Amino acid sequence: MTRKDVLVPEQELQRQREIRREIARRMALLPRQPLAFVDTYGCQQNEADSEQIRGMLAEMGYGFTEDENEADVIVINTCAVREHAEMRALGNVGALTHTKRRNPDQIICLCGCAMQEPHMSKKIRQSFRHVDLVFGTHVLYRFSELLAQVLDKKKRVFETPDSQGVIAEGLPVARKGKLKAWVSIMYGCNNFCTYCIVPYVRGRERSRDPEKILAEVRELVAEGYKDITLLGQNVNSYGKDLGLDMDFADLLAKVNEIPGDFLVRFMTSHPKDASQKLFETMARCEKVAPQLHLPVQCGNDRVLKAMNRHYDRATYLDEIRRLRALIPDIVLTSDIIVGFPGETTEEFEDTLSLLEEVGYDALFTFIYSPREGTPGAKMPDPMSREEKNRNFQRLVALQNRISAEKHAAYVGKTLRVLVDGKNDDGKHTLTARTDGGRLVHLDGDESLVGSWQRARITGSSNWALFGELV
Repeated sequence: MTRKDVLVPEQELQRQREIRREIARRMALLPRQPLAFVDTYGCQQNEADSEQIRGMLAEMGYGFTEDENEADVIVINTCAVREHAEMRALGNVGALTHTKRRNPDQIICLCGCAMQEPHMSKKIRQSFRHVDLVFGTHVLYRFSELLAQVLDKKKRVFETPDSQGVIAEGLPVARKGKLKAWVSIMYGCNNFCTYCIVPYVRGRERSRDPEKILAEVRELVAEGYKDITLLGQNVNSYGKDLGLDMDFADLLAKVNEIPGDFLVRFMTSHPKDASQKLFETMARCEKVAPQLHLPVQCGNDRVLKAMNRHYDRATYLDEIRRLRALIPDIVLTSDIIVGFPGETTEEFEDTLSLLEEVGYDALFTFIYSPREGTPGAKMPDPMSREEKNRNFQRLVALQNRISAEKHAAYVGKTLRVLVDGKNDDGKHTLTARTDGGRLVHLDGDESLVGSWQRARITGSSNWALFGELV
């Protein structure tokens, strides 16, 4: 794809802004401000997309509510990575028949990755007649126009074009909170892992212009944001399509040069593109958090090859060794899939031994979920669900032990933490995060939210640390 094909023209973006202004004029004439409810499933990229949806709704004159019964417009941003996320979203969509019955003028919209799957869009069209608008990931920037069509024509609108993907700069963003922010640096994926639907619903890899990214980070820092996460399906591939001789490590170094008191994180990284240059950049840049999410998926070479991951166990372990040599206190997390088609319990043992060897601080663990349209969905899968569940429970038990040991090692240390919220726990009134992203429960006044503090760690569990302010 050429940059001309990828970038949405400014003329089109201006047309969308004019549509939002016209809707805002109409909304201002109503006896009360209309309300919108935006519900998000899935990854951080979906969260970032929902922030843009909220930004567009705000420009169109909508306020916001967390109660679907009060909402004039409901937007459900769906996930397609696993069947469970799809079923949860559809279950909640089905329940909205009751709110629609009470308020026939309510507009229900579905978007996100699941809606980009042809079979899901068809299912909504045929079986969920109360849904008014369905739009895919590639036309998010046209949400205002599509909503206007529903408002004007009082007819259902479906817009899920098959596309390699675009970049729409300058969309309004309504962020949750004033402390943490997502910044998308690229979209799409070119890897085509055999289990993964993402390349089919998010399109090809396309990188944002570095100056646009840096300008957005500068603005966030000026507004007081202290924890900024750079997002992409595979951030390590950033820049390959730009022709600017700039890769992700270079971008990270540029972000680090921005004046201000903030930390920068990033996700997700693919092991096949995790370079020594990236590790060295992380080590020397003081604003880059000592944290890396590096999904391994499994520990067996045959299964890794069947997954089309393009690395083997030895290569992955060598990356971990080189990274820890540069950043000894790095916090490592990963993804593990249990029960990939054809995986045997003997091969699964290699995953358990990998966990022992690496010693992750935490894991995101899943039982394999077939995705229609991916090669994995067509592979023979003889292992029973019961055996997969047994293996999954063994994995969780092992990681819980490792996490508990990792967290216990913090006890007695004094760490810098960012106080990020209030806690409902009567004993600990605040939550905070270490530079490495570990959750800390503290006791203190809520006026401390948003500030850096020093905390002495006094206790731990599998999932969190407990401490006292110093």
